[in-house]
Amino acid sequence: MADIVDTAVKAGSFNTLVAAIKAANLADTLKGAGPFTVFAPTDEAFAKLPAGTVDALLKDIPKLKKILTYHVISGKVLSGDVIKLKSAKTVEGSDVKINASNQGVKVNDATVATPDVAADNGVIHVIDTVLIPA
Repeated sequence: MADIVDTAVKAGSFNTLVAAIKAANLADTLKGAGPFTVFAPTDEAFAKLPAGTVDALLKDIPKLKKILTYHVISGKVLSGDVIKLKSAKTVEGSDVKINASNQGVKVNDATVATPDVAADNGVIHVIDTVLIPA
């Protein structure tokens, strides 16, 4: 298997996320021992942001880091455990709301499109919306 960053690269649908991780100097961390749980927005999720948002974030590294770490939970939390949670503390420091209903699993306003993508140092849950901390 591969670490979280390499798994995201191989998937091919996380080019913006991987570029942001590298720009924020978080690649070495997410290639580290972990384990990490990453709610990973797809390129389509980033495309839903207002025009110019991604470019602006790539120039504002502290804000970019805050947003990216808001997508990461310490530990390996598989979907079977995620659905039992009402919230989870992110590496950024604040909580994301989790709602597992008949419509699937939501993290804040994002829907988990693909759960439990395995990596050597954790797990990726693919989401359809970029999470923005308050």
